Order: sequence, then C-alpha cells, then structure tokens
Amino acid sequence: MTEIDKERVVTLLNRILEQELAGVVRYTHYSFLVYGYGRIPIVSWLRSQADESLLHAQEAGEMVTLLGEHPSLRIGPLLESHQHEIGAILRESLEAESAATALYRELLEAVAGKSVTLEEYARKMIYAEEVHAGEVDKMLRKPGDIRAFVEDPPG
Repeated sequence: MTEIDKERVVTLLNRILEQELAGVVRYTHYSFLVYGYGRIPIVSWLRSQADESLLHAQEAGEMVTLLGEHPSLRIGPLLESHQHEIGAILRESLEAESAATALYRELLEAVAGKSVTLEEYARKMIYAEEVHAGEVDKMLRKPGDIRAFVEDPPG
C-alpha cells in the first residue's frame, strides 16, 4: 500500500476546516435574517446547520492533528449576496454544500486505498453533505412537486 501525500491531505483538510467554519458563520448569519410566519422552525433549522458545520470543522481539525500537523485558523470565503428571501438563502446554502462535497470528494480521491481512517472519514462526510443537499433540495421544491429542484442530484 502506498503512503498518502501528507502535504496534499493536510491542505485539503485545512480547506475543509475553513469551509466548515465559514458554514458556521453563514448559517448563523442567515438565521438572523428570517422573518414571517415560518420564522421559528426555519431559524431552528439554520442554527442546527451551524452546529453541524461546527462539528464538521472540529472533525477536520482533529484529522489534521492526527496527522501531526497544525490546523488552519482561517475561515473560508464569506460572501454576502444581500438576498434574504428564504429561497435565496437555501440556494446559497446548496452552493456552499456543493463546494464542501467537492472538497470531501477530493480528499477521498487523495486517500483511497492508502488510509482506512481518512477514507472512511471522507466517505462519512460526503454522505452527510449529500443528505443535507437533498434536504435543501426538497425545501426548495414547490409543495406537491416531486421533481428535484437541482437537475443533477448529489451522488
């Protein structure tokens, strides 16, 4: 079995850490901007997503230190679109989830067949991100519409 490219893997893990920390900030920010009759459940859902992003960031940081390296202290890109309608917030969320999934897939490719621990971690995170993207996709559908919002579903 070949060794992992530690520098590449740590770089990817740190990018994941930064992306997930940005998710904490983004979802928390979104939660402040929800108004109307559906505010309470939507705010609750957004804040639970912020909590999940924090957990994902912590897991990525733990993987970095498992490899004997230093976790990043940076936060990924935080773009403010000033679009505060729930649909716009969800579409932005879907874009961010797609970017995170791409990083986890890149990590999986880098460690496949080289580290069971990192391979299983990457698979677990891809699964979580795809499930989350599927939830957001369902939230973006019109009531009674069975078709996926996104043309190309995760996976």
